[in-house]
Order: sequence, then C-alpha cells, then structure tokens
Amino acid sequence: MAAFDLVWVQNLSVFTGYALLGGALWRVAGTERWKAAWHRLRGDRTGMAALALICVFLLVGTLESFSVPQPTGSRTLLQLATAGIPQEKGYSAPLATTTLSVANPTPLAGRHLLGTDALGRDTLVQTLRATRSALWIGGLTSIIYIPLGVLLGILAAFYRGWVDDVVQYFYSTVAAVPEILMLVSILMVLGKGLGTMAIALGITGWVGMARLIRGETLRQVERPYVAAARAMGQSDWKILMRHLLPNVMHLVLIKAVLGFSGLVLAEAVLSYLGVGSPVGTASWGAMIDASRSELSREPFVWWNISTSAGALFLLVLALNLFGDSLRRAFDPKHG
Repeated sequence: MAAFDLVWVQNLSVFTGYALLGGALWRVAGTERWKAAWHRLRGDRTGMAALALICVFLLVGTLESFSVPQPTGSRTLLQLATAGIPQEKGYSAPLATTTLSVANPTPLAGRHLLGTDALGRDTLVQTLRATRSALWIGGLTSIIYIPLGVLLGILAAFYRGWVDDVVQYFYSTVAAVPEILMLVSILMVLGKGLGTMAIALGITGWVGMARLIRGETLRQVERPYVAAARAMGQSDWKILMRHLLPNVMHLVLIKAVLGFSGLVLAEAVLSYLGVGSPVGTASWGAMIDASRSELSREPFVWWNISTSAGALFLLVLALNLFGDSLRRAFDPKHG
C-alpha cells in the first residue's frame, strides 16, 4: 500500500507542476505585449521547430515520470510502451542480428535500432528514459531559483538602500565561489539524488536571475506608471505584483528557457563526475561516463556515447534556439 501511495504522490507532483506552469502562462498570455510576441514567434520557423522538439522531449519525460502500479512493482508508462523490446546477453551493434563478439557471437532475441549496452539493454530505450532526469532537474531547479532570484532582484531595485546593498553583497559572495566546487561540496554533504542535485543547482543558479531582474526593475521604477500608482495610494505590494512583476515576466521566461539548457548540461556533467544521479538512475551523463571504456574496446563500441551525447545536444540546442526566438519575439528591434 505504501508503494502504491508513493507512486501516485509522484504522479500528482508531476501533474501539479505542469498545471502551475500552464496556469501562469495562461494568465499573462492575454496581455497585448504577449499576444504580439506570440504572433511574431509563430512566424519564426526556427523557433517553432525548436519548440516542437522540446515538446517531444517533454512528452518522453512525462511518459517516464508517470508510474503505474503492477503486480510485480510499479512501472513507468515508457517502460510499459517498450516492454516488448527484449534484453540481450551483451553488446550488439545497431540493427545487428548477433551479439558483438569476435569469439562466439550469438543470435539476438530481437532487432535494436541503436544497438544495446553492456547489460544487453536497448540503447534507444535507455536514452529515452534518461530524458526524465534531465527534465526533472531542470524543472525542480527552476522552481527553486526562479522565485528566489525574481524576489530578491525586484525587492533590491524597488527599495534600494540597505536592501539593495544586502542583496548585492549576498549574490556577489555566492558568485565569487567557483560554481562547480560549490555544487560538488553541497552534493557531498547532502548525498546523491535528483532532489539534492536540484537544491544544489538552485542555490548557485539564482544569482544570474537576480542580477537580470534587478537591472530591469531599476529601469521600470522610473517609468510614469509607477509614480502614478504611488500617487493613487497603492501599496508597495500592489505596485510590485500588479505593475512591476508583469513588466519583467518576459525576461523571466527567456532567462528560464536559456537557463534550463544550462541545467540540463549541469546534470550531465555532475552525473559524469559521479556526484549526480544515483546509481541505477538513467542519465545521459552516466551513460557518457559508462561509455568511456567502450571507446577503447575491441570491437569498437560507439553507439552508446553517440546516442546519449546526441540526445543531450539536441535538447540543449533546441532550448537555446527557442530562447533566442523568444528574445526576438519580445524585443524585435534587437533581434
């Protein structure tokens, strides 16, 4: 019963995250600026192609995130969809009919588009499963660093004085420490896991967001609409939430998309270094790390590292292209 409850708690957390994201975007999408930006974005073929590719990764990650209780234990929707793909006895090349063995090749139980790994698992399936780790790290970390960075940045610029001094001192101190050293130190203390990795990346990732929002808010507070709101007797909270925050939300979205690609890379690097995802968790970084010894193997095994690195490259490229398209859509004069 406990396992059953845990499965549905995980499913509920995924659904809640998507619901909150969709609700936030739906709320701001009705403004004229966002409508105009969406109209320009739809005319950007590169941006729309990148968005379509991101949606494919999101779909795959969702299928691997949702678990369904089974008599033998819970299995994800992706595992159920690929249950018919057999596990072999060892390596096999893409579309091969026998195992990769010079001395004694044996017939395969099935055909594998991108071959199998040392344990006989389908490389394509493992690469698709690893999408979950990348997306969960990006999503969980964004939930941590975006609110923190936006809140500190907008408060520092609005109140200035000692509040601004404290925030600047705080993020200057964090930025002075090499990021990789801080990440490894936090993970060594908290232990391996997707949750602890998200906390570590969130602690180090809010600095850029705070600097960006502080700079834009400093420009916005000089606008006439802020002076008019103060003259009408509106409270600081209403000015912050109803006027300033909506006018910096486009920067938050662009920074979040571009930052997501950096988080995906960070997860791969940390897993490659052995301090990221726990053993047994599908991860592109772990796959690349495990493929190092395969490069000097005879016969040569190239498909495992090529597939995992290729998937990582495609997702990061799509996120960066879409982020650039968003920037052009919101600010066409500087596109």
